[in-house]
Amino acid sequence: QVQLVESGGGLVQPGGSLRLSCAASGSRISIIAMGWYGQAPGKQRELVATITSGGGTNYADSVKGRFTISRDNAKNGVYLQMNSLKPDDTAVYYCHVATAGGFTYWGQGTQVTVSS
Repeated sequence: QVQLVESGGGLVQPGGSLRLSCAASGSRISIIAMGWYGQAPGKQRELVATITSGGGTNYADSVKGRFTISRDNAKNGVYLQMNSLKPDDTAVYYCHVATAGGFTYWGQGTQVTVSS
């Protein structure tokens, strides 16, 4: 079993920045990929960014050049630096983990609101 704890959401003005953090805990974790997904009001949850244990990254087209995903393998942590935020980035952001055993886990979500 893996527990995910997220932090870093909040209210920010357009053009501002936020940094989301997620820490995974549990016994004998073998994580192969971590990532962030966003769910805007009335929409489906969508991929924002993912990163593998080897450091390979993948981003949604809408965030390329503005968001940066990183991870700390020693701490089982994943981070999302969000710059040049736009109102369209408003969503609940969920941390996601995929393990070598084929299991996936979700965090509880953290609200990001971009508004003036």
